[in-house]
Amino acid sequence: MIEAKDLTRRYGDFTAVRDVSFTVADGEILGILGPNGAGKTTTIRMITGFLPPSAGQVMVNGHNLVDDPDRAKRELGYLPENVALYNEMRVHEYLAFRGRLQGMKRSAVGEAMDEVLRRCLLSEVSGQIIGTLSKGFRQRVGLAASILHGPRVLVLDEPTVGLDPKQIIAIRELIRELGQDRTLLLSTHILPEVEQLCDRVLIIDRGRLVADGTPSELRQQASGQSRLRLEIKQAPGNVLEVLSQLPGVVEAQRPGDGDLVQLTCRSDEDLREVAFRTAVEQGWVLLELSEKKASLEDVFVRLTGRHQTEENAIDGDEGGDEDGALDGDEGGALNGDESSRGESDDTPGEEVR
Repeated sequence: MIEAKDLTRRYGDFTAVRDVSFTVADGEILGILGPNGAGKTTTIRMITGFLPPSAGQVMVNGHNLVDDPDRAKRELGYLPENVALYNEMRVHEYLAFRGRLQGMKRSAVGEAMDEVLRRCLLSEVSGQIIGTLSKGFRQRVGLAASILHGPRVLVLDEPTVGLDPKQIIAIRELIRELGQDRTLLLSTHILPEVEQLCDRVLIIDRGRLVADGTPSELRQQASGQSRLRLEIKQAPGNVLEVLSQLPGVVEAQRPGDGDLVQLTCRSDEDLREVAFRTAVEQGWVLLELSEKKASLEDVFVRLTGRHQTEENAIDGDEGGDEDGALDGDEGGALNGDESSRGESDDTPGEEVR
């Protein structure tokens, strides 16, 4: 459904994205992970046609996004990180307006509007002024607008940023439902979101693709070592010496001054039984014995670890571009309207109805 090949984006001497290539199958939910400033949003904007690549190409359902942009973009729905809405419009008015911008016939807009209002749980607030809605409901309006024209691909950039826990749960449930009948790209830095929603994960760091696989595949790649956690009542002074001698133990540590001991082991060794028997032989009272396998967080930290000063430098470079590029995401008028008005969650909407 989507094929990105050697995508590169430069700003003068700075390269925000370098030679990123991947494909997304029909019906797949793909998560794009990366720290702030890694190049996620720049990649998303190139995929959706809001930012031309300096090199490389994007194909959407067989249509080249540069050579045949109209047909390619008809296949795409896009929810940017900062949802741009006309606050003075009512929900149904805004959706009708967006439908006309997409070139939909009036009769088709009415039918599609009823469907997206139902799917996005907006029917009860369809006559409400957008500026009075909570952030969670405004996010739903943005989602409704992005699927109004029936795109086969939906691209979401940080869809739950700034929402409270209740709103996050509701939006994730909606995303999961929308992913049942279309290809979905989800850009985020929230690891549980990826675990819960995505079939496959890309990790981008410093503009480069550093990992591509299912969550379980990525965890396996990072599982060169496993860890055992032991809590021993009144742990003796020789506990580290004894445990470090066990076959397969790479390192034994005693974090803090308590009774906890952590063993770093080779991944091909399951030392739980050996550790238990050793505790019995030594006469130790074992209060806890648990194994911690590599998590997606471990993979992410290992692949994207960097000094804070480096990250800040990259954030500054990419952030400058992204602030400017926002004006093109949904049209200058939309962003101008959004930026000129405040927004409050203490208004009628999801939490206060």
